[in-house]
Amino acid sequence: MKDFLLEIFAWWRGNTWGTRLYLWLHFEPVGEDQFGNRYYQSKKGTKRWVIYNGPADPTTIPPGWHGWMHYRSELPPTGEHYAPRSWEKPHTRNLTGTAAAYRPDGSLLNKGERPRVSGDYDAWSPE
Repeated sequence: MKDFLLEIFAWWRGNTWGTRLYLWLHFEPVGEDQFGNRYYQSKKGTKRWVIYNGPADPTTIPPGWHGWMHYRSELPPTGEHYAPRSWEKPHTRNLTGTAAAYRPDGSLLNKGERPRVSGDYDAWSPE
């Protein structure tokens, strides 16, 4: 019962009954990525849509699908002739805001000390 009510009222989860009905009427499925995100294109071919698997987090879209979502390629990554570019790296999750985020030396959240300033820098002082 809880999941049923969440699908009706929890719009931030991205897949409410209204969204399902709108997609069914105006869109056709294109594919699914390795994270379970589902991709749709309007029947006219003018709009593209993603339903996230879990919380709506745009950083979970892999590079191939990101290019398709932003109209940088007409061919979705599920197409027969799709080949990822040589410079495309595998997707990694955005760790900003988590305990695993990058914290350089001198950061308030890191225990290291800020490196000393090199000799090419003079601090400003009022005259």
